Amino acid sequence: MITGTSRVHKPRPARDSGASARPIIVHLSRLMTKRPMAQFAILILPAFNRVYGESAVRLTRAELGVFNVTVLGGRVGDITETTIGGVPYVTFEADDLSEQDIAYLSNMSSLYALFRREGELLRPIAVKPLDVFDSDLLTIQKYAGKTNEHFTKLLLNLTLVSMRSPGAMLSAKLSVLDPMCGRGTTLNQALMYGYDAVGIEVDAKDFDAYAHFLRTWLKNKRLKHSAEITPIRRDRTHLGRRLSVRLGRDKESWKAGRADSITMINADTVHSAELLRPRSVDVLATDAPYGVQHASRGGKTRHGDHLSRSPLGLLKAAVPGWRELMRPGGAVGVSCNVYVAPRGEVAAILAANDLEVLDTPEYRAFEHRVDQAITRDVVIARVP
Repeated sequence: MITGTSRVHKPRPARDSGASARPIIVHLSRLMTKRPMAQFAILILPAFNRVYGESAVRLTRAELGVFNVTVLGGRVGDITETTIGGVPYVTFEADDLSEQDIAYLSNMSSLYALFRREGELLRPIAVKPLDVFDSDLLTIQKYAGKTNEHFTKLLLNLTLVSMRSPGAMLSAKLSVLDPMCGRGTTLNQALMYGYDAVGIEVDAKDFDAYAHFLRTWLKNKRLKHSAEITPIRRDRTHLGRRLSVRLGRDKESWKAGRADSITMINADTVHSAELLRPRSVDVLATDAPYGVQHASRGGKTRHGDHLSRSPLGLLKAAVPGWRELMRPGGAVGVSCNVYVAPRGEVAAILAANDLEVLDTPEYRAFEHRVDQAITRDVVIARVP
Protein backbone atom coordinates (compact mmCIF):
# COMPACT_ATOMS: atom_id res chain seq x y z
CA MET A 1 0.00 0.00 0.00
CA ILE A 2 1.35 3.30 -1.03
CA THR A 3 0.59 6.30 1.06
CA GLY A 4 1.29 10.01 0.62
CA THR A 5 0.38 12.70 -1.87
CA SER A 6 -0.08 11.55 -5.45
CA ARG A 7 1.56 13.70 -8.10
CA VAL A 8 0.46 14.06 -11.70
CA HIS A 9 3.37 14.63 -14.00
CA LYS A 10 2.53 16.72 -17.10
CA PRO A 11 4.82 16.29 -20.06
CA ARG A 12 6.84 19.33 -20.89
CA PRO A 13 6.18 20.93 -24.29
CA ALA A 14 8.90 20.26 -26.78
CA ARG A 15 11.46 22.98 -27.02
CA ASP A 16 11.30 25.13 -30.14
CA SER A 17 14.51 24.47 -31.95
CA GLY A 18 13.94 27.48 -34.23
CA ALA A 19 14.06 25.28 -37.30
CA SER A 20 10.56 23.80 -37.57
CA ALA A 21 7.50 25.72 -36.31
CA ARG A 22 8.45 29.28 -37.14
CA PRO A 23 9.25 28.78 -40.84
CA ILE A 24 5.86 27.07 -41.34
CA ILE A 25 4.04 30.02 -39.75
CA VAL A 26 5.94 32.47 -41.95
CA HIS A 27 5.13 30.43 -45.05
CA LEU A 28 1.40 30.41 -44.29
CA SER A 29 1.37 34.14 -43.67
CA ARG A 30 2.91 34.68 -47.07
CA LEU A 31 0.15 32.63 -48.68
CA MET A 32 -2.44 34.83 -47.01
CA THR A 33 -0.85 38.05 -48.28
CA LYS A 34 -2.80 39.47 -51.21
CA ARG A 35 -0.67 39.91 -54.27
CA PRO A 36 -0.80 43.48 -55.61
CA MET A 37 -2.70 43.86 -58.87
CA ALA A 38 -0.83 44.97 -61.97
CA GLN A 39 -2.16 47.99 -63.90
CA PHE A 40 -2.66 48.06 -67.68
CA ALA A 41 -3.79 50.59 -70.28
CA ILE A 42 -5.28 50.29 -73.78
CA LEU A 43 -4.70 53.11 -76.26
CA ILE A 44 -7.75 53.43 -78.50
CA LEU A 45 -7.36 53.09 -82.27
CA PRO A 46 -8.28 56.39 -83.98
CA ALA A 47 -11.64 56.16 -85.75
CA PHE A 48 -12.26 57.87 -89.09
CA ASN A 49 -15.96 58.08 -88.21
CA ARG A 50 -16.40 60.90 -85.69
CA VAL A 51 -19.64 59.58 -84.18
CA TYR A 52 -18.24 56.07 -83.71
CA GLY A 53 -15.06 57.58 -82.28
CA GLU A 54 -17.12 59.27 -79.58
CA SER A 55 -18.41 55.84 -78.50
CA ALA A 56 -15.15 53.92 -78.96
CA VAL A 57 -13.89 54.17 -75.39
CA ARG A 58 -17.18 53.04 -73.88
CA LEU A 59 -17.53 50.19 -76.39
CA THR A 60 -13.96 49.08 -75.68
CA ARG A 61 -14.74 48.95 -71.97
CA ALA A 62 -17.82 46.84 -72.74
CA GLU A 63 -15.87 44.56 -75.08
CA LEU A 64 -13.21 44.02 -72.41
CA GLY A 65 -15.99 43.19 -69.95
CA VAL A 66 -17.22 40.37 -72.20
CA PHE A 67 -13.66 39.14 -72.80
CA ASN A 68 -13.21 39.08 -69.02
CA VAL A 69 -16.13 36.71 -68.38
CA THR A 70 -15.45 34.48 -71.39
CA VAL A 71 -11.71 34.10 -72.03
CA LEU A 72 -9.84 36.00 -69.29
CA GLY A 73 -11.15 34.00 -66.36
CA GLY A 74 -12.83 36.92 -64.59
CA ARG A 75 -9.42 38.17 -63.46
CA VAL A 76 -9.79 41.71 -64.83
CA GLY A 77 -11.11 44.48 -62.62
CA ASP A 78 -11.58 48.23 -62.37
CA ILE A 79 -12.21 48.72 -66.10
CA THR A 80 -12.47 52.46 -66.58
CA GLU A 81 -11.63 55.41 -68.81
CA THR A 82 -8.48 57.27 -67.79
CA THR A 83 -6.97 60.34 -69.42
CA ILE A 84 -3.19 60.14 -69.65
CA GLY A 85 -1.31 63.03 -71.19
CA GLY A 86 -4.57 64.42 -72.52
CA VAL A 87 -5.39 61.17 -74.38
CA PRO A 88 -8.21 58.78 -73.35
CA TYR A 89 -7.21 55.22 -72.45
CA VAL A 90 -9.15 52.23 -71.18
CA THR A 91 -7.35 51.13 -68.02
CA PHE A 92 -7.79 47.96 -65.98
CA GLU A 93 -6.09 45.84 -63.36
CA ALA A 94 -5.28 42.13 -63.30
CA ASP A 95 -3.06 39.80 -61.32
CA ASP A 96 -0.97 39.47 -64.49
CA LEU A 97 -1.41 38.81 -68.20
CA SER A 98 -0.34 35.49 -69.68
CA GLU A 99 0.74 35.05 -73.29
CA GLN A 100 -2.74 33.71 -74.07
CA ASP A 101 -4.40 36.71 -72.38
CA ILE A 102 -2.30 39.05 -74.52
CA ALA A 103 -3.23 37.06 -77.62
CA TYR A 104 -6.94 37.65 -76.95
CA LEU A 105 -6.48 41.32 -76.08
CA SER A 106 -4.40 41.84 -79.24
CA ASN A 107 -7.56 41.34 -81.31
CA MET A 108 -9.83 43.79 -79.52
CA SER A 109 -11.67 45.89 -82.07
CA SER A 110 -10.34 49.33 -81.10
CA LEU A 111 -7.00 48.41 -79.53
CA TYR A 112 -4.14 50.47 -80.93
CA ALA A 113 -1.53 49.65 -78.28
CA LEU A 114 -1.35 47.84 -74.93
CA PHE A 115 0.75 49.05 -72.01
CA ARG A 116 1.68 48.00 -68.50
CA ARG A 117 1.46 50.95 -66.12
CA GLU A 118 4.43 51.36 -63.79
CA GLY A 119 3.86 54.57 -61.86
CA GLU A 120 3.88 57.31 -64.47
CA LEU A 121 5.56 55.04 -67.02
CA LEU A 122 3.69 53.22 -69.78
CA ARG A 123 5.68 50.15 -70.77
CA PRO A 124 4.60 48.77 -74.19
CA ILE A 125 3.45 45.15 -74.41
CA ALA A 126 3.99 43.47 -77.77
CA VAL A 127 0.62 42.49 -79.23
CA LYS A 128 0.03 39.52 -81.51
CA PRO A 129 -3.13 39.96 -83.58
CA LEU A 130 -4.47 37.15 -85.72
CA ASP A 131 -4.28 39.31 -88.87
CA VAL A 132 -2.87 37.38 -91.82
CA PHE A 133 -3.35 40.00 -94.57
CA ASP A 134 -2.70 43.71 -95.04
CA SER A 135 -5.14 46.05 -93.29
CA ASP A 136 -6.30 47.66 -96.54
CA LEU A 137 -8.44 44.55 -97.05
CA LEU A 138 -10.72 46.15 -94.43
CA THR A 139 -10.31 49.85 -95.15
CA ILE A 140 -9.99 50.29 -98.90
CA GLN A 141 -13.71 49.97 -99.69
CA LYS A 142 -15.59 53.26 -99.31
CA TYR A 143 -19.29 53.52 -100.08
CA ALA A 144 -22.47 54.98 -98.62
CA GLY A 145 -24.01 52.82 -95.92
CA LYS A 146 -20.85 50.84 -95.14
CA THR A 147 -20.79 49.52 -91.57
CA ASN A 148 -17.81 50.85 -89.66
CA GLU A 149 -15.10 48.19 -89.83
CA HIS A 150 -14.25 48.68 -86.15
CA PHE A 151 -17.84 47.81 -85.24
CA THR A 152 -17.84 44.82 -87.59
CA LYS A 153 -14.75 43.52 -85.79
CA LEU A 154 -16.41 44.19 -82.43
CA LEU A 155 -19.50 42.18 -83.38
CA LEU A 156 -17.41 39.29 -84.72
CA ASN A 157 -15.21 39.30 -81.60
CA LEU A 158 -18.18 39.18 -79.23
CA THR A 159 -19.65 36.28 -81.15
CA LEU A 160 -16.35 34.37 -81.29
CA VAL A 161 -15.64 34.53 -77.55
CA SER A 162 -19.24 33.52 -76.80
CA MET A 163 -18.86 30.07 -78.38
CA ARG A 164 -18.99 27.12 -76.01
CA SER A 165 -15.25 26.67 -76.71
CA PRO A 166 -14.01 30.26 -77.11
CA GLY A 167 -10.40 29.15 -77.36
CA ALA A 168 -11.20 28.21 -80.95
CA MET A 169 -10.92 31.92 -81.76
CA LEU A 170 -7.13 31.60 -81.52
CA SER A 171 -6.56 27.98 -82.50
CA ALA A 172 -9.12 26.77 -85.06
CA LYS A 173 -9.92 27.48 -88.69
CA LEU A 174 -13.54 28.48 -88.22
CA SER A 175 -16.36 28.96 -90.70
CA VAL A 176 -18.00 32.39 -90.43
CA LEU A 177 -21.32 33.28 -92.05
CA ASP A 178 -22.82 36.71 -92.65
CA PRO A 179 -26.28 35.98 -94.09
CA MET A 180 -26.90 39.66 -94.99
CA CYS A 181 -23.37 40.58 -95.96
CA GLY A 182 -23.75 43.70 -98.12
CA ARG A 183 -20.39 44.35 -99.74
CA GLY A 184 -18.49 41.94 -97.54
CA THR A 185 -17.09 43.84 -94.54
CA THR A 186 -17.67 40.83 -92.25
CA LEU A 187 -16.27 38.45 -94.86
CA ASN A 188 -13.09 40.51 -95.07
CA GLN A 189 -12.67 40.55 -91.29
CA ALA A 190 -13.16 36.78 -91.11
CA LEU A 191 -10.58 36.33 -93.86
CA MET A 192 -8.24 38.68 -91.97
CA TYR A 193 -8.43 36.29 -89.00
CA GLY A 194 -7.60 33.33 -91.21
CA TYR A 195 -11.11 31.87 -91.17
CA ASP A 196 -13.24 30.66 -94.06
CA ALA A 197 -15.99 33.17 -94.86
CA VAL A 198 -19.45 32.73 -96.34
CA GLY A 199 -21.90 35.51 -97.18
CA ILE A 200 -25.40 35.80 -98.59
CA GLU A 201 -26.61 39.03 -100.22
CA VAL A 202 -29.83 39.61 -102.15
CA ASP A 203 -28.67 42.81 -103.86
CA ALA A 204 -27.06 41.98 -107.21
CA LYS A 205 -25.20 45.30 -107.33
CA ASP A 206 -23.57 44.62 -103.97
CA PHE A 207 -22.64 41.12 -105.10
CA ASP A 208 -21.03 42.40 -108.30
CA ALA A 209 -19.24 45.23 -106.44
CA TYR A 210 -17.73 42.82 -103.92
CA ALA A 211 -16.67 40.34 -106.59
CA HIS A 212 -14.92 43.14 -108.48
CA PHE A 213 -13.25 44.48 -105.33
CA LEU A 214 -11.97 41.11 -104.17
CA ARG A 215 -10.58 40.09 -107.54
CA THR A 216 -8.85 43.47 -107.93
CA TRP A 217 -7.41 43.32 -104.40
CA LEU A 218 -6.07 39.79 -104.90
CA LYS A 219 -4.50 40.79 -108.21
CA ASN A 220 -2.88 43.92 -106.76
CA LYS A 221 -1.50 41.90 -103.84
CA ARG A 222 -0.21 39.26 -106.27
CA LEU A 223 -1.75 36.49 -104.19
CA LYS A 224 -2.21 33.09 -105.81
CA HIS A 225 -5.94 32.43 -106.11
CA SER A 226 -8.84 31.06 -108.08
CA ALA A 227 -12.17 32.85 -108.49
CA GLU A 228 -15.31 31.98 -110.38
CA ILE A 229 -19.00 32.94 -110.47
CA THR A 230 -21.48 30.16 -111.17
CA PRO A 231 -25.29 29.98 -111.24
CA ILE A 232 -27.22 28.20 -108.45
CA ARG A 233 -30.19 26.07 -109.51
CA ARG A 234 -32.54 23.75 -107.66
CA ASP A 235 -35.31 21.78 -109.38
CA ARG A 236 -34.75 23.76 -112.58
CA THR A 237 -35.30 26.99 -110.68
CA HIS A 238 -32.66 29.70 -110.63
CA LEU A 239 -31.88 30.60 -106.99
CA GLY A 240 -28.97 32.96 -107.52
CA ARG A 241 -25.24 33.15 -108.20
CA ARG A 242 -22.21 31.94 -106.26
CA LEU A 243 -18.79 33.59 -106.07
CA SER A 244 -16.19 31.02 -105.02
CA VAL A 245 -12.69 32.21 -104.16
CA ARG A 246 -9.71 30.24 -102.89
CA LEU A 247 -6.45 32.00 -102.08
CA GLY A 248 -3.06 31.26 -100.63
CA ARG A 249 -1.47 33.49 -98.03
CA ASP A 250 1.84 32.98 -99.83
CA LYS A 251 3.21 30.92 -102.71
CA GLU A 252 4.30 28.11 -100.42
CA SER A 253 0.83 27.76 -98.89
CA TRP A 254 -0.80 27.71 -102.33
CA LYS A 255 1.59 25.04 -103.62
CA ALA A 256 0.97 22.93 -100.51
CA GLY A 257 -2.78 23.15 -100.98
CA ARG A 258 -3.34 25.27 -97.87
CA ALA A 259 -5.90 27.81 -99.01
CA ASP A 260 -8.41 30.15 -97.41
CA SER A 261 -11.84 30.45 -98.95
CA ILE A 262 -14.54 33.06 -99.43
CA THR A 263 -17.97 32.20 -100.76
CA MET A 264 -20.57 34.87 -101.51
CA ILE A 265 -24.06 33.95 -102.70
CA ASN A 266 -26.36 36.37 -104.49
CA ALA A 267 -29.75 35.13 -103.24
CA ASP A 268 -32.44 35.69 -100.62
CA THR A 269 -31.26 34.91 -97.10
CA VAL A 270 -34.57 33.23 -96.22
CA HIS A 271 -33.42 30.37 -98.49
CA SER A 272 -30.10 29.95 -96.66
CA ALA A 273 -30.86 26.37 -95.59
CA GLU A 274 -31.28 25.45 -99.27
CA LEU A 275 -28.03 27.13 -100.26
CA LEU A 276 -25.60 25.78 -97.65
CA ARG A 277 -24.98 22.49 -95.88
CA PRO A 278 -26.60 21.93 -92.46
CA ARG A 279 -24.27 22.32 -89.48
CA SER A 280 -21.52 23.85 -91.58
CA VAL A 281 -21.13 27.20 -89.73
CA ASP A 282 -19.33 27.91 -86.45
CA VAL A 283 -20.08 31.62 -86.12
CA LEU A 284 -22.84 33.77 -87.61
CA ALA A 285 -22.41 37.55 -87.38
CA THR A 286 -24.62 40.00 -89.22
CA ASP A 287 -25.80 43.59 -89.22
CA ALA A 288 -29.60 43.47 -89.44
CA PRO A 289 -31.00 45.92 -92.01
CA TYR A 290 -31.94 49.42 -90.95
CA GLY A 291 -34.41 49.81 -93.83
CA VAL A 292 -35.69 47.70 -96.72
CA GLN A 293 -32.55 46.89 -98.68
CA HIS A 294 -32.59 43.17 -97.78
CA ALA A 295 -36.26 42.46 -98.41
CA SER A 296 -37.23 40.11 -101.22
CA ARG A 297 -37.83 41.79 -104.54
CA GLY A 298 -41.42 41.70 -105.71
CA GLY A 299 -42.78 40.96 -102.22
CA LYS A 300 -43.01 37.18 -102.76
CA THR A 301 -40.60 34.42 -101.89
CA ARG A 302 -40.08 31.42 -104.11
CA HIS A 303 -42.58 29.53 -101.95
CA GLY A 304 -45.26 32.18 -102.49
CA ASP A 305 -45.27 33.46 -98.92
CA HIS A 306 -45.24 37.19 -98.33
CA LEU A 307 -41.99 38.40 -96.77
CA SER A 308 -42.34 41.43 -94.54
CA ARG A 309 -40.11 44.34 -95.47
CA SER A 310 -39.52 45.20 -91.82
CA PRO A 311 -36.26 44.07 -90.16
CA LEU A 312 -38.17 42.07 -87.54
CA GLY A 313 -40.28 40.38 -90.20
CA LEU A 314 -37.15 39.48 -92.13
CA LEU A 315 -35.49 38.01 -89.03
CA LYS A 316 -38.57 35.93 -88.20
CA ALA A 317 -38.50 34.49 -91.72
CA ALA A 318 -34.72 33.98 -91.94
CA VAL A 319 -33.56 32.84 -88.49
CA PRO A 320 -35.06 29.31 -88.73
CA GLY A 321 -32.92 28.66 -91.81
CA TRP A 322 -29.84 30.18 -90.18
CA ARG A 323 -30.34 27.94 -87.17
CA GLU A 324 -30.14 24.81 -89.36
CA LEU A 325 -26.70 25.89 -90.58
CA MET A 326 -25.15 26.26 -87.11
CA ARG A 327 -22.90 23.70 -85.49
CA PRO A 328 -23.57 22.82 -81.83
CA GLY A 329 -21.60 25.08 -79.52
CA GLY A 330 -21.37 27.87 -82.08
CA ALA A 331 -22.62 31.40 -81.61
CA VAL A 332 -24.81 33.98 -83.33
CA GLY A 333 -24.33 37.76 -83.20
CA VAL A 334 -26.90 40.22 -84.58
CA SER A 335 -26.66 44.00 -84.48
CA CYS A 336 -29.87 45.97 -84.81
CA ASN A 337 -31.30 49.48 -84.97
CA VAL A 338 -33.36 49.65 -81.78
CA TYR A 339 -35.82 52.11 -83.36
CA VAL A 340 -37.08 49.48 -85.81
CA ALA A 341 -35.83 46.25 -84.19
CA PRO A 342 -35.75 46.59 -80.38
CA ARG A 343 -33.18 44.44 -78.63
CA GLY A 344 -35.78 42.49 -76.66
CA GLU A 345 -37.73 41.56 -79.78
CA VAL A 346 -34.61 40.44 -81.64
CA ALA A 347 -33.61 38.36 -78.61
CA ALA A 348 -37.08 36.78 -78.53
CA ILE A 349 -36.78 35.71 -82.18
CA LEU A 350 -33.43 34.05 -81.51
CA ALA A 351 -34.72 32.34 -78.36
CA ALA A 352 -37.77 31.03 -80.23
CA ASN A 353 -35.36 29.20 -82.55
CA ASP A 354 -33.58 27.28 -79.79
CA LEU A 355 -30.74 29.75 -79.31
CA GLU A 356 -29.50 30.66 -75.84
CA VAL A 357 -29.49 34.47 -75.64
CA LEU A 358 -26.67 35.82 -73.46
CA ASP A 359 -28.28 38.58 -71.45
CA THR A 360 -25.98 39.28 -68.52
CA PRO A 361 -24.99 42.91 -67.78
CA GLU A 362 -21.75 42.44 -69.73
CA TYR A 363 -23.76 41.78 -72.90
CA ARG A 364 -26.16 44.69 -72.38
CA ALA A 365 -23.58 47.49 -72.56
CA PHE A 366 -23.27 48.02 -76.33
CA GLU A 367 -26.10 50.36 -77.28
CA HIS A 368 -24.66 53.42 -79.08
CA ARG A 369 -25.72 56.16 -81.45
CA VAL A 370 -24.89 55.92 -85.17
CA ASP A 371 -26.88 58.88 -86.47
CA GLN A 372 -30.17 60.65 -85.86
CA ALA A 373 -32.22 57.71 -87.16
CA ILE A 374 -30.08 54.83 -85.88
CA THR A 375 -29.19 53.72 -82.38
CA ARG A 376 -27.45 50.37 -82.62
CA ASP A 377 -27.31 47.48 -80.18
CA VAL A 378 -26.01 43.91 -80.20
CA VAL A 379 -27.65 40.58 -79.35
CA ILE A 380 -25.44 37.51 -78.86
CA ALA A 381 -26.74 33.93 -78.56
CA ARG A 382 -25.13 30.52 -78.22
CA VAL A 383 -26.11 27.34 -80.03
CA PRO A 384 -26.85 24.50 -77.56
